[in-house]
Amino acid sequence: MRPLLAALLLGAAIPALSQNLPLERIQLPPGFRIELYATVPNARSLALGAKGTLFVGSRSGNSVHAVLPDRKVVKLAEGLSMPNGVAYRDGALYIAEVGRIYRIADVEKNLSLQKPQLFFDKLPTDVHHGWKFIRFGPDGKLYVPIGAPCNICDRDGYALIGFLDLQKKAFEIYAKGVRNTVGFDWHPQTRELWFTDNGRDWLGDERPADELNRAARAGMHFGFPHCHQGDLPDPEFGRSRKCSEFEPPAQNLGPHVAALGMRFYTGGMFPAEYRNQIFIAEHGSWNRSKKIGYRISLVRLEGNKAVSYQPFAQGWLQGDSVWGRPVDVEVLPDGSLAVSDDSAGVVYRISYQKP
Repeated sequence: MRPLLAALLLGAAIPALSQNLPLERIQLPPGFRIELYATVPNARSLALGAKGTLFVGSRSGNSVHAVLPDRKVVKLAEGLSMPNGVAYRDGALYIAEVGRIYRIADVEKNLSLQKPQLFFDKLPTDVHHGWKFIRFGPDGKLYVPIGAPCNICDRDGYALIGFLDLQKKAFEIYAKGVRNTVGFDWHPQTRELWFTDNGRDWLGDERPADELNRAARAGMHFGFPHCHQGDLPDPEFGRSRKCSEFEPPAQNLGPHVAALGMRFYTGGMFPAEYRNQIFIAEHGSWNRSKKIGYRISLVRLEGNKAVSYQPFAQGWLQGDSVWGRPVDVEVLPDGSLAVSDDSAGVVYRISYQKP
């Protein structure tokens, strides 16, 4: 089976009885608990509306759903091509499929099945790493990544993060050398962009590491395809350029953990030491001899430097058996943390109460 197809099928496997998921297996720090928030087929990227609506994209489901504050689930759109990315701004929901971006105006005024309007159609249509995570930056621009259409290659117009000016509908490049990011956010205080990046495959179980990167300004290059994890030249593309020419990762993550969605915690429910720290959804390895990932990790910062990387919620992986795959995280209005799981087809809620 082709690697991409295998990964898609694994992500599409949705248990029929999501209500019976073994949540008691999830290990969390003292005071934290996890519960089922909503059942959403192939739940992927998350975005929060002004009225507390949680919008949920999908990859294999080809549909977009809304989870209302009372946890009622409504299908908003269907028949799209891997509508993984969702972003909300000024009352409108933006949906990114493989090659296009759609828009639903005043979305929270009419939470029902409707036909999104085409907004931008000048993105590459390659399916390999073609599903997108999108998010609005502090500058009001819609940031859109274009993943490498391969495991390892060097092609103009790919392996980058760009942004779209909504008024001009003009796409510009912000960062290069990014193999495939499916999650990014801005530091609440510095307004600097941080993002996860998936390392290349077929260099063995232990390399390269996935990455958490910090893009302090536009124009930075993060190494792909020449250098991985900051210090590993690529066997094919690493001969012409040195790793020292590129921006090193802010934090190396586990090798092949498939780090996807990430958020700075900005809520008020968790203890103060979690404020402005980074939660990362690790979807889990698919081509490693011993599985790793399948968890929510926490990266702690001091200033603009990462100082630790550790598991926060784990238990979806039991030995070599997997019953869930986290994809994205989002801070809910009450300060709890929503976690999407495309394999189980659900959204979880992680809350805290002082022991």
